[in-house]
Amino acid sequence: MTKNYSLEMARSVINRYQPAQMRWHYEHGLAITAILEVGEYYQRTSFFDWAYSMYDPFIKEDGTIKNYRAGENNLDMINPGRNLFFLHEKTGEQRFIKAAHVLRGQLINQPRTRSGIYWHKQIYPWQVWLDGVYMQGPFSALYAKHVDQRSIIEDLVAQIEGVYATLRDSGTGLLYHAWDESRRMRWSDIETGLSPHFWGRALGWYAMAVVDIIAIISTDNPLSDPLKKILNTLMGDILAFQQPDGMFCQVVDRGEAEGNYKETSASAMFAYTLLRMVSLGINNDSKIQACALKALDGIEKRYLSVDEDGEYHLGDICSVAGLGGNPYRDGSLHYCFKEPQFVDDFKGVGPYILAALEREKLSK
Repeated sequence: MTKNYSLEMARSVINRYQPAQMRWHYEHGLAITAILEVGEYYQRTSFFDWAYSMYDPFIKEDGTIKNYRAGENNLDMINPGRNLFFLHEKTGEQRFIKAAHVLRGQLINQPRTRSGIYWHKQIYPWQVWLDGVYMQGPFSALYAKHVDQRSIIEDLVAQIEGVYATLRDSGTGLLYHAWDESRRMRWSDIETGLSPHFWGRALGWYAMAVVDIIAIISTDNPLSDPLKKILNTLMGDILAFQQPDGMFCQVVDRGEAEGNYKETSASAMFAYTLLRMVSLGINNDSKIQACALKALDGIEKRYLSVDEDGEYHLGDICSVAGLGGNPYRDGSLHYCFKEPQFVDDFKGVGPYILAALEREKLSK
């Protein structure tokens, strides 16, 4: 491997994405997280300057966040907050920590299921989505580390364990996309409350969250022990469905189903998680690294392209695969397969940059 693809893709994103396009949204936060990681590793101060320029207009001196509404109880809005700690560390500006306190205030008041897990959003009452673990988990771990509050980590670990126990399928070991404790949603099974299928990106969100949280609280912390166990088991179960070219499908266990396709974001998320497991010493099996590299190879051979200006693009990224709402999303195979696929969607680009960076670190 001669190119540092994380650098190339990060530069391409920076060239295309300017402060006027910034939104306080999870996918924007993800892309900026990835670029900050690349900039820090390769000592590119211009990457930090770019990230700062994105956040600067959004955070007022008192910590107020532009266009953020705590009352929506939307876990998606927490994820861009994970970058606040790094911005504060580099600049010393207190407004970034004040904004983190604002987001923590939402989580303190976030409604929970009877089993103690956060609702995904106020508009999705009694519902737990795998996505939500990523949206708030790393932020919560970073916040707990900043304020030195062990109880936040204990609660976070308990929620991750609860999600795993509740949404896991005993046959495949995979996790369903969501669970409705109330059983009121048409997409939920009347007996179990679970959604119909195993959506690749939802599994990817959960896996990335767990490995990132382990890294934040450290592998030596006893609180990370149950997380390491979950991650090793889950990724072993997911790898059973890796396709011959290294990719993973939109609906992971239904590779043979008509309309299913190789999906870039999930494949990148799994590659990142596996490589991070290796770098953290969570799993030293050479097969883990080989499977991750095969996934990246599958992505790059077919879905990565370079235009005439030398900018990198990533294709075949599922736009969305939600549940409920209007028009109603039933979580069926037909629904999962019909949602459009885009080029350069941050939900695929961000994980790809992170996975490529992990590969580059391990190759040094």
